[in-house]
Amino acid sequence: MADTASISARDIRAAVERNTGLRARDLAETIGVSEGELVAAKIGHGTVAISAHPDDIMGAVPALGEVMALTRTPSVVHEKVGTYGNYQSGAHAAMVLHDAIDLRIFPKHWVFAYAVETVTEAGPRRSIQVFDAAGDAVHKIHLRDASHHDQWATLIETLALPEQNDRPTVEPRVPPSPAQERPDRAEDLRKAWSEMTDTHQFMQLTKRLKMNRLGAYRVAGAPFVRRLDQTAVDTLLDRLASTAVPVMIFVGNHGCIQIHSGPVHTLKQVGPWNNVMDPGFNLHLRSDHIAEVYEVRKPTKRGEALSVEAFDKDGVIILQIFGMRTKDADHVADFGALVQGLAGAEVQA
Repeated sequence: MADTASISARDIRAAVERNTGLRARDLAETIGVSEGELVAAKIGHGTVAISAHPDDIMGAVPALGEVMALTRTPSVVHEKVGTYGNYQSGAHAAMVLHDAIDLRIFPKHWVFAYAVETVTEAGPRRSIQVFDAAGDAVHKIHLRDASHHDQWATLIETLALPEQNDRPTVEPRVPPSPAQERPDRAEDLRKAWSEMTDTHQFMQLTKRLKMNRLGAYRVAGAPFVRRLDQTAVDTLLDRLASTAVPVMIFVGNHGCIQIHSGPVHTLKQVGPWNNVMDPGFNLHLRSDHIAEVYEVRKPTKRGEALSVEAFDKDGVIILQIFGMRTKDADHVADFGALVQGLAGAEVQA
């Protein structure tokens, strides 16, 4: 990101006042600052800088009761209503496995965090907002009417930083890595793929073969991967809505992955956005950002893991939709029947 030090916090607040109709992310881009800088500029005006470490945040937010968890990228927004709990700490990766809120957290990217309160005619709107080193949003927690608002002041008192800096120093955004393909290692990839017993082994084997996820998908071929038409995700969501087959929908950035487990019911198209609008779960997908889609099959000890995965033009993964398997029921076969009929891509990369 370009040097924005010449823009003062007062300038940023004035721009916010002039552009109340714009979303924070869009306004930040218009001003030429990161969203994190935009939020920080309101310190002392309803915003408080708090500890960004997930151990601290996840230790405090269960007291808020029912909230909305939000994780997003420029291409997709994933929102779940529930309560935080069953937090499992980790130096490199942590988890929340509670109620409807299911997260995988990567602490090194939780760099800035703020408790944000905005006064409206309907009452105060409150949220916890976490940003990475570049000031890009990693995870947000929005209080709802049913939340325990009486715990808000205690949370701030517990987490507030001694230094309240309304112009934090952000780092340049790290550009995404393009697909890393090694066609010369195709046979090694297929052999290692066939020997997997857990999906978590996939990233280890691609790293060993000097590929990344998209590069490996382009190289592997049948029976592990089938490239699908760019419209496949929209078609699949339509089929899921009409059948109520339970799935797991993963959306993440480099700091947080958020997962929905269950059916999809209500779809609504608004401009370029394809929206899931269900009680407790909303998904907002820029379908026009999808450049490549793959049907992916990975062997595991519990049976085949089947997913449909979409990538943008820069090779960044947008979302993954998996067949759902629980201790009580296996819906992978039902999901597979919906996936089987998806159109393949006419041109293979």
